[in-house]
Amino acid sequence: MTIITRFAPSPTGYLHIGGARTALFSWLYARKHGGKFILRIEDTDLERSTQESINAILEGMTWLGLEYDAGPFYQTHRFERYRQVIEQLLEQGDAYYCYCSREELEQLRNEQMARKEKPRYNGRCRDGSAVREGVEPVIRFRNPVAGQVVIDDLVKGRIVVSNEELDDLIIARSDGSPTYNLTVVVDDLDMGVNHVIRGDDHINNTPRQINILKALGAEPPKYAHVPMILGADGARLSKRHGAVGIMQYRADGFLPEALLNYLVRLGWSHGDQEIFSLDEMIALFDLQDINVSASTFNPEKLLWLNHQYIMSSDPSHVAHHLSWHMGNLNIDPGCGPELAEIVELQRERCKTLVEMAEQSVYFYRDFAEYEQKAARKNFKPGTEQVLQKVLEQFTALPDWQAEALHQVIIETAESLQLKLGKVAQPLRVAITGTAVSPAIDITLALLGREKTLQRIVRAIDYIKNKCQD
Repeated sequence: MTIITRFAPSPTGYLHIGGARTALFSWLYARKHGGKFILRIEDTDLERSTQESINAILEGMTWLGLEYDAGPFYQTHRFERYRQVIEQLLEQGDAYYCYCSREELEQLRNEQMARKEKPRYNGRCRDGSAVREGVEPVIRFRNPVAGQVVIDDLVKGRIVVSNEELDDLIIARSDGSPTYNLTVVVDDLDMGVNHVIRGDDHINNTPRQINILKALGAEPPKYAHVPMILGADGARLSKRHGAVGIMQYRADGFLPEALLNYLVRLGWSHGDQEIFSLDEMIALFDLQDINVSASTFNPEKLLWLNHQYIMSSDPSHVAHHLSWHMGNLNIDPGCGPELAEIVELQRERCKTLVEMAEQSVYFYRDFAEYEQKAARKNFKPGTEQVLQKVLEQFTALPDWQAEALHQVIIETAESLQLKLGKVAQPLRVAITGTAVSPAIDITLALLGREKTLQRIVRAIDYIKNKCQD
């Protein structure tokens, strides 16, 4: 049997952490077993579904690298098929028209709650109801009244639900549009989905969907309900916990591999291992290893993991993603060092690509002014003479390499009887505008002769003018 999984988001908002984890688990399970992964857009909520949300889902899946084998399929393109199934259920006697008004249903609900009963439809129209003028009927599924639904959940274990606890859910609204529990059943059936991996907030829908599938003569898929992701305070993950759309993590400077690694560890583990390559995830992932309890979202852990990936990944790969952030700063990476060289220089210092981009601007664009504190501390009277000495040595240097540049700085300090920092720090401020940078010799080498000499001259003039003031 070919394993077929699916990810079926509703385009009523961004692709969030929980949805991305569900997509990842479904993708990994299909890839591990040489199966098929389907993307389906459940857009039947016409009032809330937006093209912007659809685009965000597709963009998020692409950035994460979760390629799908089929789709995206859109439920709004399948309304005729849903109508056919609804008609089939009506003809079989497994569905019926319900003419109960909204007011009657609300009254029923209030009465049940007053008696401390679970609110549910009482089956008033189940055995037939006269057509009522002015009332457009809904269509309900005739749920079995006896027996049990047994779910051998691949995460939670055996779940048994009595059919007496289930009411007759609506499968078509009064305007004829199908509801979620009907469309998802038809889609999974038609697309051959045999493993449904989703959040455990869907677990109450599962017995109802199984009963519809059985009414259609179909074998239900295997289900794996994944526990929720919680914030540090134990509440369901939300924006106030830092839960944002997946593409915000790109904007914040995270590598997709780091986010995937973090997501796979939210509820799944393999011993004490923390860092997994994508190939390792595929080889080791198993639904039976998913934790039964909820996971807690930890932004600091994600940041740590991102730094590990920045430090260990191929510099050219990190550079590919860094390029996007440089563009956001209106920096043309072609007007300076190769980005892979920047990655190697900055990777130890930067936890995100945003930090790396912002701390590398001076390689590609002149800065407007010096950082005040750095200039006040390092550009003192007489410093211009130190920089002039360095300038002369650099100008005469035939070999613009880090080792040679480093030797010039040492010799200048020795000849002027200064500590190394008294030469290196003013030079650092002169060429970067701040008192913080990677190793000065490598920074100079990457910046290049022309820009270095120009900036030293500028700093000398700045100090002279400052002293005159």
